[in-house]
Amino acid sequence: MSSETAQTPSPAAHELTDLMHLSRPRVIGAWRVGEVLLDPGPSSCLGRLEPMLARDPPSVIALTHIHLDHAGATGSLLQRFPETEVWVHERGARHLVDPSRLLDSATRLYGEQMERLWGEVLPVPAERIRVLAGGERLGAGHELEAAYTPGHASHHVSYLHRPSGWAFTGDVTGVRIGGAAVLAPTPPPDIDLPAWRESLQRVESWRPRRLALTHFGAYEDVAEHLAALRANLAEMELLAGELDEEAFSAAIRERVAAAAEPALAASYAQAMTPGQSYHGLRRYLGLQEQRPG
Repeated sequence: MSSETAQTPSPAAHELTDLMHLSRPRVIGAWRVGEVLLDPGPSSCLGRLEPMLARDPPSVIALTHIHLDHAGATGSLLQRFPETEVWVHERGARHLVDPSRLLDSATRLYGEQMERLWGEVLPVPAERIRVLAGGERLGAGHELEAAYTPGHASHHVSYLHRPSGWAFTGDVTGVRIGGAAVLAPTPPPDIDLPAWRESLQRVESWRPRRLALTHFGAYEDVAEHLAALRANLAEMELLAGELDEEAFSAAIRERVAAAAEPALAASYAQAMTPGQSYHGLRRYLGLQEQRPG
């Protein structure tokens, strides 16, 4: 598998900023395409964005989804940039305007670590939001195309930069760091594996030249990457159905250790906490068992 592209602009002027989450490299990245900032990350990492923001303020913040590691800094950035617009799926928009339920859910996961991990989470004014359903052509030259790509989250979208063929896919195409293992992050509350597999088909139908991931980098071996993610989704579903949390987490750590050096393994563990992935899958499996027939 090929290695990631990071930190430096590509020939298509795509730029990745390593947000150095909790001072660790290659955990969360924020992508920039022209005037569009994709997934700015949490407010706890805003200092890492400062050089890019000072050089060229964004006209748009395009969110793949509203999880705090992707979108937590949005409200803070809008206070600084009063002309900036936000793109977000219609299922996530109301939680930007009023983040109380989002914060309650995150606090149940992270408890006293919320401030250290994510920093402040400010509301986004409704008039600053462009609500997406999927299928939109966006940007001044309609160079970006949005697709609804649920599975990891019910409000997840991906963006294709049509001139370059780069697909900015948030978490729906998984976690991959340094070209190593491709893993599916499956935290609560709304993992949906059939929808996720359909979303991968949707991304694949774009025939992208590269997949640009938040966690972490850009990869040109698209077919191999997607095949690895599909296999991992099936593997993790099976493991979550057979193992308890401790054994599941150990299996994920072993999978990463076999494919990545220790420093990268630590980045994987921070980008995708195995215990959270277990609970997301167990919740999904429990809901499946409750369905009639």
